[in-house]
Amino acid sequence: MVKLTMIARVTDGLPLAEGLDDGRDLKDAELYKQQVKALFKNLSNGQNEASRMSIETGPYIFHYIIEGRICYLTMCDRAYPKKLAFQYLEDLKNEFERVNGAQIETAARPYAFIKFDTFIQKTKKLYQDTHTQRNIAKLNDDLFEVHQIMTRNVQEVLGVGEKLDQVSQMSNRLTSESRIYADKARDLNRQALIRKWAPVAIVLGVVFLLFWVKTKLW
Repeated sequence: MVKLTMIARVTDGLPLAEGLDDGRDLKDAELYKQQVKALFKNLSNGQNEASRMSIETGPYIFHYIIEGRICYLTMCDRAYPKKLAFQYLEDLKNEFERVNGAQIETAARPYAFIKFDTFIQKTKKLYQDTHTQRNIAKLNDDLFEVHQIMTRNVQEVLGVGEKLDQVSQMSNRLTSESRIYADKARDLNRQALIRKWAPVAIVLGVVFLLFWVKTKLW
């Protein structure tokens, strides 16, 4: 069965639409939604290895397709046919582009197209029962094959993003430490100059003072 459905913009990870009742009967729904958001973040960082992919997570599988700058994602039971999951996403993609295509790039707030939930719910009902004549026909349709779509593990996929974040944090830390060391180096140089020239300045000051006193007395 289809458990979660989310649509987001790939360029910045902005969520555009979601199935509003998704997760009500799902244990650990928030955990899986956080994984989806982390996946969108990875995609926005340019880690879209394939335009179609399946990602295993616990007893479920994320399936997503990327078309243009939009990612359409659903989470289903492992036993749910992969072919139906991607057909479901194709239906969502076609309708979303038809209805909202002109506004996708200008959307500035999360879930700007939340009204699309009506179509999500209607379409999800069509795909819930895999034994309907309609879905059996889709499973037998040779025009839509999914054998070549890669399947990966969620820890593997999200781990890539975590490693990149760690590298970024290390880089920022090294930059910050470099600035600190540079400041310390300037302070040490300043102190060395003071130690070197302070005695000379004191002697010159004493000579100048004596010369001034002498001129005043005479």
